[in-house]
This record gives sequence, C-alpha cells and structure tokens, in this order.
Amino acid sequence: MPSARPEVPGDPTQTGTAFLETSTAAIQGFVPTNKIHQHLCAFHFYGDDMTRQVEAHHFCGHQNDEMRQCLIYNSAEADARLIGLEYIISENLFLTLPDEEKPLWHTHEFEVKSGVLFMPGIPGPVQRQDLEKVCKTYGKTVHFWQVDKGDNLPLGLPQIMMALTRDGQLYENLAQDVEKSYGVSFDKERVNRAYMNGPEHGIHPKANAAGKGLTSVLREVDCKPLDSVTRAFV
Repeated sequence: MPSARPEVPGDPTQTGTAFLETSTAAIQGFVPTNKIHQHLCAFHFYGDDMTRQVEAHHFCGHQNDEMRQCLIYNSAEADARLIGLEYIISENLFLTLPDEEKPLWHTHEFEVKSGVLFMPGIPGPVQRQDLEKVCKTYGKTVHFWQVDKGDNLPLGLPQIMMALTRDGQLYENLAQDVEKSYGVSFDKERVNRAYMNGPEHGIHPKANAAGKGLTSVLREVDCKPLDSVTRAFV
C-alpha cells in the first residue's frame, strides 16, 4: 500500500533559506492564517471512489458565524503536506445555493454524531459545544494532492471529496490507527453526542453528490482572448 506520507523530492532546506524564512516571519504579518483557531480531524473519501479514504486534518478559521474555511493537511506534524481545502457553511447558506451546486457539498451530521470528527487534544465537553453547530453544517472539499496513491508531489486534477454518511463506510484499520494515535474512542464519543441534531430541515437530497459519484474531468476548450471584450481606459 502506498504511503500516505510520501517523501517530497528536492534538496534539504539550506541554512540560508531557513534564516530568510525566520527574518521574513519576524517582519511580515500573516493575517489570514493567523485567524486559524481550530484543528479538526476527520476522514474524506474521493467523490468517485469510496475505497480511497484519507485521514484529513483541518485547520480552520471563521469568516463569520455561518462560514469557516479550512486548510487540510495529511497529518498534524511539522512536515505535513497541504493536500486540500474545505469550506464549511450553515444550513441557511447551503439552501441559497443553486441546485447544480448542491451535490458538491457534503453533510457533517454522521461524522459528528458517530464520533469520527473530533478536535485533537480538546476535552470532550468543550469540543461538543462547537460540534453541535458543525453537526448542522455542509462542507465543500477539494483535494489537490493524492497522498493515498503515494504521489510525492500534487499531481493530476483537483478532486472533489466526500464525507462519511453511515456506518460501515470507514475502513476499520484507518479508524483504529487514528484512535490509537490520539487516545480517543469513537464509540464512546458517539454515545456522548447522541443528543445532537443535524440540519433543521433534514439532509438535503441533492447533498452528498445526491447519492451518486462525482469525478473531475479536464476538457480542452478555446481560451477567450483578451481582445474579445471592450476595455475602458481612464
């Protein structure tokens, strides 16, 4: 089986590069990434292949009370690969989306209530205060780096990812590895979260790829030339 943490090709970071990074970090501000305040661990599978499942570490920041955006890494280690992005929105915002957009979004109700979505290192009662809200949300996830294939660089097309929606979908060995790594029990947390509720209007039938598969396709088209539109010069 390919490693989910492939070696990245290239020369080791040189002393001069490290010094430059330290210098720029001391001077520049990183306002967007400084808004990250939360680490969520969960699992994603490819929109066209449920057999391809990956551990996904989300580092998230709120845009407002109804939307948060997350950088997704394949681990929480210092050398983690940035493999994707996820946008998380409220049910209210999801319902405003065009119907053709809705299948690209997945629900979080099962992930939360089953215990497999959790905040590493955060006490259960504290986690549950926020996960009550996450349970009602929808997410749109795109992965750029197929680490499950052993790719040592981000190759191929961006992939729409989906989330678990029922028991029997997650590989048991993958679940056990994460439980062991973080000292958690998904079954125990499932009991603790039994009181939680999903979207107020129920899971939308067009969400979760409308129960089907989704795949990314590259199609060659004519590129719209710059002179095809009138430009105003002031």
